[in-house]
Amino acid sequence: MPPVVTPSPITRRIFTRAALVPLAIALGPRRAFADSDMIAQMRDIVASELAPTATPDHAGGLAAALYAGRHVEFFSYGFADDATKRKVTPDTLFNLASLRKPFEATLVALGAARGELRLDDRLPKYLPELNGNYIRNVTVGQLAAHTSGLLLPTDHPPWPNEEYTREHFIALLNAFTPAPGIAPGRQRVYTHAGYVLLQLVLERCYGMPIHALIQHRILRPLAMDSTFVPERGADNRAVMDRAWMPRLVQGYSDQGMAIGPIGNQQSYFDFPGTGQMFGSARDLAIFAAACVDGRAINPHLREALRMTQREAFRVDEKFGQGMAWETVHLPGVTIIDKPGGLNNASGYIGLVPARRIAIVLLANRGEYPHEITRYRILPELARLVASH
Repeated sequence: MPPVVTPSPITRRIFTRAALVPLAIALGPRRAFADSDMIAQMRDIVASELAPTATPDHAGGLAAALYAGRHVEFFSYGFADDATKRKVTPDTLFNLASLRKPFEATLVALGAARGELRLDDRLPKYLPELNGNYIRNVTVGQLAAHTSGLLLPTDHPPWPNEEYTREHFIALLNAFTPAPGIAPGRQRVYTHAGYVLLQLVLERCYGMPIHALIQHRILRPLAMDSTFVPERGADNRAVMDRAWMPRLVQGYSDQGMAIGPIGNQQSYFDFPGTGQMFGSARDLAIFAAACVDGRAINPHLREALRMTQREAFRVDEKFGQGMAWETVHLPGVTIIDKPGGLNNASGYIGLVPARRIAIVLLANRGEYPHEITRYRILPELARLVASH
């Protein structure tokens, strides 16, 4: 199935809202990717790799965005809902799964940049109910960088059958005993529960629910009008205004089976704010552009976005971990990225800040092969830019 490719100069379409100065004005002497032949080559690289992953043989569809220094291209494939043949567009709303984590990491970094919290603050400073022998020594920065050592039943299979109230969650944390050799700050262990705990820290620190914090501190300043964290209803359907519903996807398994209702949210936690974020490729292109090229935004927010990308822990010679973001050191290029996924949704944001390149992928099916972006698309784009 051929993609619908929508070119859009980002200086006209994305950064002219609210009080933001267009990025093209703020870039100064740095060269924009004004060469139309080069943009066409970049577009062809992306389309040729994505097209085989989103054919009629695959359930659902795919929305992608390529940001390349002042310019954005959108790619749309397949259906938001196979039953009604509603097509994916750059404005289709997807479940972002763990792509929510960079936003919460940005809240932490923004608080640190403004002196409102410290990365080395221990968690009981904000949640004194955390008094277990292990958890009381974990810091805010360790949660954000997945170096806390926490590994709870919600983090790995076999997945639990129960949901956890806030009180039950706190009790689990207080009772947590690590495997031998595990200690705060000494290893990288990816933990979903750690980010749920980070949500509670942020809410207590600022006295606001997580959806409001993300909205007021990140989404509104960036003029991201189609990204939000809705509450989860009794039927595991996101609670939102009816006007949003025609833009939402139906989620599918990697085998093509519909999973959950349109607007499906999944969580093992039964308290507010623990469902997934929703957003569009157009909106996430704004966020990705701010991450790699954010000269025109508020200085504190710009510094926070950069802080989240800095490698805080080196896993091995190839991989590192920042605050939510992962770093991948490949020959000739370092990629900073974040994959996310559920059994009915997949997402990916990949950044090459040194080349002012970013890619967003959103699919309404599980197990989308995002690795092609990390290992093929972004390296090839970076080589192309470097050669000009």
